[in-house]
Amino acid sequence: MKNGKSPAALNGFCPRYHRAVELIGRRWTGAIIRTLLSGKRRFSEIALAVPGISDRLLAERLRELEDVGIVRRDVDGGPPVRVGYALTESGAELDATVRALAHWAERWIPAPARAARKRA
Repeated sequence: MKNGKSPAALNGFCPRYHRAVELIGRRWTGAIIRTLLSGKRRFSEIALAVPGISDRLLAERLRELEDVGIVRRDVDGGPPVRVGYALTESGAELDATVRALAHWAERWIPAPARAARKRA
C-alpha cells in the first residue's frame, strides 16, 4: 500500500491476473524462473537445473518469457559466442511470489512418493 490506497478486492474475474497465472503456471515456466532468480544462467545450466525438460521446450519457454519481458537474452560476442539468460526487472519482482508459493508448497503439498521398486 505505498500510495495509501487499499488493494482491490480479490473477487470476480480479473483478466490481468488470469493472464499472469496462465503464463507463470505453464509447465516448466515456474522452474525456469526459480532457477533464474539466483542469477544469469546459460542455456545448458538451466537445462541441468530443470530435470526432465527437453531442449526444445526450454527454448520455447525462454522465448515466451522473453516476449513478455520477464527474461532477457544476453549475447556475449566471443569468440566463442555465449548466450546467457537473466530476469528483467519485472521477472526479478516475481521473487517474493515464487518464495511465497515455495513456502506454501512445503507446508501443504505432500512430497512425491518414491517409485516402488520393481520386484524380479
